[in-house]
Amino acid sequence: MPSGRDLARSLGPTGILGVLWTAFPPLCSIPLFLYMPQIAEWLKSHGTFGVLIYVVTFAVLAGVALLPTYAQSALGGYAFGLAIGAPAAILGFGAASLIGFGIARRVSRDRVEQLIDTQPKWRAIREALLGPTDDAGVRTPAGFWKTTGMVALIRMPPNSPFALTNLVLASVKVPLGSFVLGTMVGMAPRTTIAVFIGSLVEGALTEDNLKQVAPAWLWYVGIAVSIAILVIIAVIAQRALNRVTASHAVKLKKPQSATSPG
Repeated sequence: MPSGRDLARSLGPTGILGVLWTAFPPLCSIPLFLYMPQIAEWLKSHGTFGVLIYVVTFAVLAGVALLPTYAQSALGGYAFGLAIGAPAAILGFGAASLIGFGIARRVSRDRVEQLIDTQPKWRAIREALLGPTDDAGVRTPAGFWKTTGMVALIRMPPNSPFALTNLVLASVKVPLGSFVLGTMVGMAPRTTIAVFIGSLVEGALTEDNLKQVAPAWLWYVGIAVSIAILVIIAVIAQRALNRVTASHAVKLKKPQSATSPG
């Protein structure tokens, strides 16, 4: 396992982007919550055009990691209700993932891939996601639906950070189709819940009001879902690691068998 200094040096600009994309959403949420009631009323007053503005703004601000996705989803529920707010927020997520993907790929280049190749466990997780690679670096694709399903699993937990996950998935070169579809499928449940909570708020849309109207059981369900998904991903990754270890053992035995007397 590389030290913190070696890790930062290896990641370069990718590490800096990761820090920024972790810090910006909670910091920038402060002015959003401060002016959220006025923003919601303005969006509602513009009807269909307001929905379009919401989707585009959601995509841009989430894509560059300037605003938290939960707050923007709740805003959609408060302004448009569940029936319109949920699909608008999910569409915003899909477009935001494209923006984040493009930025992350341009910044990361091959740095993350090269770092993963030095760590057998990290490499095994990547192979579980994308498929194995041979000694020449040629990858046997895992298949569109398998990769899409893995992306959806990674996206599904309520505490999965949108921008940072964009950076990680794009940096390991997940195919764009699986990336976008897996993102939209995986984030649809938690997005719909956030929109639903926003639609329940009466009066001003504030952070405190969102917490008050959120059913208590959602917190426990979120924890249970997160644990279940982590276990599933851990099992898949361990199987991939076992395959890598077994393959390595076979390669070590081949020279011995070739030189054995016979």
